[in-house]
Amino acid sequence: MQRSDFHFDLPPELIAQRPLPERGASRLLALDGQTGALRDLHFGDLPSLLRAGDLLVFNNTRVIPARLYGQKETGGKVEVLIERLTGVRDAIAQVRASKPPRPGTRIRLADGQTLIVSARQDSFYQLQAEQEDLTTLLARHGHVPLPPYIERADDTSDLERYQTVYASRAGAVAAPTAGLHFDDGMLKQLEAMGVDFAELTLHVGAGTFQPVRVDNLDEHQMHAEWLEVSSEVVDAITRTKAKGGRVVAVGTTSVRSLETAAADGQLKPFCGDSRLFIRPGYRFRVIDAMVTNFHLPESTLLMLVSAFAGYRNILAAYRHAVAERYRFFSYGDAMFLTPTER
Repeated sequence: MQRSDFHFDLPPELIAQRPLPERGASRLLALDGQTGALRDLHFGDLPSLLRAGDLLVFNNTRVIPARLYGQKETGGKVEVLIERLTGVRDAIAQVRASKPPRPGTRIRLADGQTLIVSARQDSFYQLQAEQEDLTTLLARHGHVPLPPYIERADDTSDLERYQTVYASRAGAVAAPTAGLHFDDGMLKQLEAMGVDFAELTLHVGAGTFQPVRVDNLDEHQMHAEWLEVSSEVVDAITRTKAKGGRVVAVGTTSVRSLETAAADGQLKPFCGDSRLFIRPGYRFRVIDAMVTNFHLPESTLLMLVSAFAGYRNILAAYRHAVAERYRFFSYGDAMFLTPTER
């Protein structure tokens, strides 16, 4: 398939710029992958789509304040977006400046702290903090790394809302946005009805927003993201399937994590980087249903959900969502997807 096969027209005003006042106030579009049938619901209706014995798998990554603003020694403005912390004082990052910085360039922050550009690595740069560890530096100077399609500066409300209520392992530079709809009340309700929970970790990188730049999808190189699927998660999935329950992934990051851990045909604990590219034709090994947000045109995430619920089904659902004025992307509404085959 070609990149252009995943294009759809999206009015800019449907791109959510802010979250709704309440997490659970979002709408929920349910798509039956076998029939293509659609139902317009609200996120509060999610329990009606689940049943006792199902297992919800969450990504517990926590977003770090990964965006920094500084100046070169020449006075030029610089914007840094940390991609990944690689050591106490080391990181890989995107750097935006009037001219690409050379190795040895110092980036000065507001209180005199400095970052040194040590090397270039493809489209990223290796940075080193000179005085303090990066965790401390980001806590003092970092901004919430809102996605590029949110056309405003971050504010104090984003500190809490661009974070899931169960986030616990710091390291992501973008939120696993399907999880943003869950609040404590919803989690308690699902637990009370006998739905089980499991948590894995995938630290979402800024590469998730990089566009597919080739027309032939066979030529696309996926960005790498670090993930961990523990033996406890594997055991929970094994028990769930043995009892006839469904594994419901919350977000595409949970999908990629579980499918990476089962890449050789058998689900096993996994810890490391993944470049798994899921697109139509992929055979899913683990998940039985999915909660997800609406994704960008021509994006790898749109390709992933098309592989799961059917290419034609997904494009028809997106046309419906546009016509019904659903809110799109990170702070937007959600979908509940079942597969084309069961």
